[in-house]
Amino acid sequence: MAEYEGRSLPRPGEDVFDQGLGFDLATMRRRQVLRAVGLGAVAFGLGGCGGEPGEETATTGTSASAGTDTELTEIPDETAGPYPGDGSNGPNVLAESGVIRSDITSSFGTATGKAEGVRMTLTLTVKDLARSAAAYAGVAVYVWHCNRAGEYSLYSTAIAKENYLRGVQIADSTGTVTFTSVFPACYAGRWPHIHFEVYPDQASITDASKVIATSQVALPQEICDTIYQEKGYESSVTNLAQLSLDGDNVFGEDSAALQLATVTGDVTSGVVVTLDVGVDTTTTPTGGQNTGDGAPSGAPGGMGGTPPSR
Repeated sequence: MAEYEGRSLPRPGEDVFDQGLGFDLATMRRRQVLRAVGLGAVAFGLGGCGGEPGEETATTGTSASAGTDTELTEIPDETAGPYPGDGSNGPNVLAESGVIRSDITSSFGTATGKAEGVRMTLTLTVKDLARSAAAYAGVAVYVWHCNRAGEYSLYSTAIAKENYLRGVQIADSTGTVTFTSVFPACYAGRWPHIHFEVYPDQASITDASKVIATSQVALPQEICDTIYQEKGYESSVTNLAQLSLDGDNVFGEDSAALQLATVTGDVTSGVVVTLDVGVDTTTTPTGGQNTGDGAPSGAPGGMGGTPPSR
């Protein structure tokens, strides 16, 4: 079988530079990592390591044997930000009954608030790269993001008693999770985004140290420009005008090549945000709070405070 730098070519009958975007990105990222750590050529693939560079640990989660995608690359590991709500930096919403849900627009438990904004359906499809990108069935995916005012529940002063826009879904046989939410704001200093963590199974979600991937979904500018004309998103117009995807401190390294979502729909019927997430359980996770980069300088570590810069 034809190979290049120890990896099989997805299109063996064509030149190396005609192997497709996924192969090109994996080659670029592999070389970046090798230069950074000074290891030279190694026997195992480092393709898909992300902006900080992203790697994952082995896990006991199961994956289906069908639905493989040989060109999918590992999602970059990123900071969880200062307001994850997973117990690594203050409150742990993942220990609360009711957190496993598909509709995250409303708070649950004793909280009763509801987030307003343009309806958004978020669909993430998780693939196990350690098993030929098979559908990663059974993993637990925790999603959280800010509201249309740029505030995070559990932390921002005005909604510290709420827990909306946070929830967990268990991946089905195709590795897919779907959430109903509202489109998040753009706050000062960060490109519009959605946070998520992947856990090996439902039983693991109460322990943030068991996370196997931490990353963020980048939202395309065109849909942001459209939605931010709607009522309640006024501050996002000014904030987005001062930013670029290339200059973002999380997505800027590669313009969110592996994290930029596909969006369909409109403001009337709602938008659908989709992203394929490659998880490599043969590497060590470097995102979340594990590397000490979760909160930017000056950010509060507990309840209250202003939106983060990450």
